[in-house]
Amino acid sequence: MWCNKAGRATVRPLTFLHIQMATTVLGQQPRYMQLAQTLLNEIQGGQFPIGTLLPTEFELCEQFGASRFTVRQAIKQLEQRGLVDRRPGIGTRVKATQSETAYRQVMERLSDLHRYTTDTELEIASTQTVEIDDPDLIERLGAKPGETWLLAEGIRLSPESVEPICHTEVYIHPAFRSLTGLSGRTHVPIYTMIEKQFGEQITEVQQEIRAVALPAKLAQRLNAKPRSPALWLCRRYLNRRAQVVELTISVHPADRFSYSETFQRDWHAN
Repeated sequence: MWCNKAGRATVRPLTFLHIQMATTVLGQQPRYMQLAQTLLNEIQGGQFPIGTLLPTEFELCEQFGASRFTVRQAIKQLEQRGLVDRRPGIGTRVKATQSETAYRQVMERLSDLHRYTTDTELEIASTQTVEIDDPDLIERLGAKPGETWLLAEGIRLSPESVEPICHTEVYIHPAFRSLTGLSGRTHVPIYTMIEKQFGEQITEVQQEIRAVALPAKLAQRLNAKPRSPALWLCRRYLNRRAQVVELTISVHPADRFSYSETFQRDWHAN
């Protein structure tokens, strides 16, 4: 995290914008991009019709003389464009011959998010178990009505900022509601605590951002003006089974926080 002279916090880039391009990759490309282009051509040429499975990672490694990392990165490119769907124990199934959308945001590195949480400090004010009954929250958590999740609330602080950066609610899956260490101030990301204490592994983070008016209740906690502009940010931390392990909802007063992103092309245009 960095702060400018006005004290506005800026987060390191977290997401990249993947742009739909023409089906021909031009110029010198990384090996995985070349492999992705070949698979794309074969899908569009009918070699792998919609509904069929691509060869396994092992088979593709043998066919292309490529490493497993290269093959996985190539399939990831197709998955991000909505062309294939990967399912553990089943394989990679073709679901389209054309990209489903022109633009799609994805989380590039979890380490970038880890750096943000360690550079700041979360002051946990309270923890309690709550029964999930709000329809919107049920949908975001992928929960069933009546499930009991652990809720921790607090404010996030920065050494360079006098006022809190945001108010944060953290919902933790019932399987991990006995999590210890949720008190006082901490630099350790909560998802890291879960991984260490329960042997779980976070493999994906989904992020949603929107502009909101700062609720009066939160404005008081943040020493800010009620109904003033704010940034609402929701993150869902998923495990290998695509289950929500942790969900955080943070509300940032607009005059204390800005969010920086880097946009990169991964397919060349004509």
